Amino acid sequence: MADRLDEYRRKRDRAKTPEPWPDGAPEPGQDDLFVIQEHHASRLHWDFRLERDGVLVSWAVPKGLPRSPGVNRLAVHTEDHPMEYLAFEGEIPAGEYGGGWMAIWDTGRYETLHWNDHKVEVVFHGTKASGKYLFQNRHNPEDKGDWTLRRLDPAEAGHEDAPEFLEPMTAVPGELPPAAEDADWAYEFAWGGARTMLCVSGGRITAHDGSGADVTGRYPELHKLGESLGSTEVLLDGEIVVIRDGRPDPEGLQERSRFEGYDAKRIMKHKPAFFFAYDVLHHDGRPTLELPYLERRALLADLDLTGGTWQVPQYFEGNGEAVLGAARQHGLGGIYAKRADSGYAPGEGDGTWLHIET
Repeated sequence: MADRLDEYRRKRDRAKTPEPWPDGAPEPGQDDLFVIQEHHASRLHWDFRLERDGVLVSWAVPKGLPRSPGVNRLAVHTEDHPMEYLAFEGEIPAGEYGGGWMAIWDTGRYETLHWNDHKVEVVFHGTKASGKYLFQNRHNPEDKGDWTLRRLDPAEAGHEDAPEFLEPMTAVPGELPPAAEDADWAYEFAWGGARTMLCVSGGRITAHDGSGADVTGRYPELHKLGESLGSTEVLLDGEIVVIRDGRPDPEGLQERSRFEGYDAKRIMKHKPAFFFAYDVLHHDGRPTLELPYLERRALLADLDLTGGTWQVPQYFEGNGEAVLGAARQHGLGGIYAKRADSGYAPGEGDGTWLHIET
């Protein structure tokens, strides 16, 4: 059994990594323990490790645990790990194999339904991972580590996968609400950016413009937003804005819109695009469209979206006249007034959102 960990040891330098380094031969146990680790290496992924014959049989899953049946996710079969890895989390030094931060995402027990070279079918009994799952060997002759992972039983009650796009709710042109109703409204600055829906799932982002066109390739600087949210799945509504001299730059935004892929990576260095998130329409398996605006804003705040190229702009409850004056002072085109109790109506302008020009 000792040779089961030879590959593990071969890939690591004991003097440089804090990872477990058992000297003895693996000792078989009950074959019922598992750990899933969130691994922020060169690309975010989740490491699934299942106890078998004294070692942890391992797969790296780039997009993490699928919550709904019918969703196939790549699972790369990797080297066996020692049982001590059940409790490992920490920083693997840069330059070492798997370098990056690793944390335990979930751990617990599992049942084995089938286990062979073709498929591994198990039932997870964890805090976050629960249900029946299948690791399927695709027997790819060019890649012997090529498996898939999918859920076999129904999704957890009430769970819905986040849509990649919803038609944006619109603000109708209007005037400031009457002073007597001012406290019933919340106010945001209008940044004059490009309306964008950002779906984050499995640590990856997908961006669509207001018409539904996929524009993910235009904004490579936003990819790390997905990594920052880890396993959190959300659909965000907001704007892409290019800032120059502290103000929105419409010409810079128009220029950025012409670039994709490698060209976008080149131009982002001197004309970075920022994502301003001002609404959350789906949150960890639950649609939020019927929640009041202020509750959706609280969910957005809890996501802690603070990064180099993404942020949640401030909103103001009441005092619309002062917010409009501040927009004029800073050269913005206007503000949005949104009823504090308003839900989100995709594709509609029902008068609960107003656009007020400066």
